[in-house]
Amino acid sequence: QVYFKEIATPILPAIRRTINSCRDQNIPVVYTRHSHRDPSDYGMQEEWWNSVIRDGTPEAELMPEVDKRATDKLVHKHTYSGFYDTDLEQYLREQGKSEVIITGVVTNLCCETTARDAFNRGFRVFFSTDATATENEDFHEST
Repeated sequence: QVYFKEIATPILPAIRRTINSCRDQNIPVVYTRHSHRDPSDYGMQEEWWNSVIRDGTPEAELMPEVDKRATDKLVHKHTYSGFYDTDLEQYLREQGKSEVIITGVVTNLCCETTARDAFNRGFRVFFSTDATATENEDFHEST
């Protein structure tokens, strides 16, 4: 996502390798995009961070470098989890998937929360440490 470009840029090659490997093996590629449509979905995000990523702004868009294709799934989320209040679980079950690979940013928030949520929903989780990042190496390593 453009908002996270500074954190994401160093890991883009690893993310792209993972995406290309999945595509080569006909594994569905799913992107999540974190933004807020209106105050009803801010939750604690605005209070904690003192701002939110607003839907429809450039910061809310995916970075072109991740090469999202029309056949890829895009999940709009408004919390750290890619599963909470989205159709991600339904989509994965419809695709017959029981495993997920987590890549992206922010390791200790969105990636970790999505991974834990996937595990709690019965998915086997693979967490790519070279294709995830956060603004602080200690946070990344402790996740």
